[in-house]
Amino acid sequence: MTKRLKLVDILALGFMTFAFFLGAGNIIFPPQAGMLAGDHYTAAMIGFLITAVGLPLIGIIAVAVAGGGWKGLTRDLPTGVATLMAVLIFIIIGPAFAAPRAGLVAYEIGFKPFLSAPGQLELGAFSVVFFAVAMFFSLSQGKLIDTIGKFLTPLLFAALAILAIAVIINPQGDVVAAQGSYVENALTTGFLEGYNTMDTFAALMFGMLIVDVIRKKGIEDNKATCMYLIYAGIIAAAGLAFVYVSLFYLGSTASVVAQGTQNGGEIMAAYVDALFGPVGQMILAAIIGLACLTTVIGLVSACADYFSSLTSWTYRRWVVVVATVCAVVANVGLKQLIAISIPVLFALYPVAIALIGLTFIRRWLPNPALGYRLVLGVALLFSLLDAAKVMGADMSAFSFLPLFDVGMAWLLPTLVAMGVAKFVGSRANALAEA
Repeated sequence: MTKRLKLVDILALGFMTFAFFLGAGNIIFPPQAGMLAGDHYTAAMIGFLITAVGLPLIGIIAVAVAGGGWKGLTRDLPTGVATLMAVLIFIIIGPAFAAPRAGLVAYEIGFKPFLSAPGQLELGAFSVVFFAVAMFFSLSQGKLIDTIGKFLTPLLFAALAILAIAVIINPQGDVVAAQGSYVENALTTGFLEGYNTMDTFAALMFGMLIVDVIRKKGIEDNKATCMYLIYAGIIAAAGLAFVYVSLFYLGSTASVVAQGTQNGGEIMAAYVDALFGPVGQMILAAIIGLACLTTVIGLVSACADYFSSLTSWTYRRWVVVVATVCAVVANVGLKQLIAISIPVLFALYPVAIALIGLTFIRRWLPNPALGYRLVLGVALLFSLLDAAKVMGADMSAFSFLPLFDVGMAWLLPTLVAMGVAKFVGSRANALAEA
């Protein structure tokens, strides 16, 4: 008899999946995008939801379909290439961008609003203390942080739900006109903005953890595992979508109370202060500060665990190194860190998307090894053009490429490569047999 999960177990699994993705980037980017999108925020929000909700959840399902986690996803690639991809992803979601960004969000929302004249000294001091605490919990590998997490995510969601209701009932301004690229290309700009959450990378690396939770509940059948994973995905998607929609609307009505702000963290802080005053600001600061801390602990631990498996260094040594690098990187400031990360995400996100797509069409590829090399190579080549353009290089010679003007030159060539892979592989097999 096939074991089934109870409804309460399915809901718990969905809430855990939601908690996996609700981090710093999920909170700071929607307000910023909503503010810039203005009266085009609906189209921008749809684009954002595709990359910030849809792709990560599809990525988790891809991990389950592939079987074996990262090794299953990349089994048709050379071992060295697969390892390099994993290292780059862990660096991105760890010490280079995601972990320092979480610390900076904690600073922007949880500490900076209470300072009279915040500067580099205050940011430096906060970074040292914040990442020292994260390092301590990562080294101890105790259960305290798990206990905090069980109460923290519901509290964070409840706080965001209260904020969403307050924004709808009492918006702090009118929706103004769209700005920048949101004027003409709101949908694609929102799509690209969703890269910043980095959740597709996280899904590829941590999706198997969710599968393990299902397995530990006694579910061994692959079809049942995928089914429950989809259920959990729908629940998590609903929660994330609710958060994003409300924060997009918050940003679109924040032009009055958030004048002069430079990032989503400052927009959130200004809006909460306008709605609830200092008390509300303190409560939100505490909850988001703890949420960012648990996120950093998870990222530092995951990076240290993976890097220790590749080198002779111990887990504890890697924790110290990763946490120290995070503290140093965090001192560049939130706005600067986001600016630095954008070209990297433009270069590598399409490759992750292509890898997810290949997982679902692999069964139809007569030569998966050749197909994976072709498709991922094309995705990387054209995504590098988009990344170079974002960095400010003169790429006008490639303006003839479809969707190049909106930063998605990789899309059509990658789709074409997927189609070609089937026929090229078939021919290669026929020649080999002859």
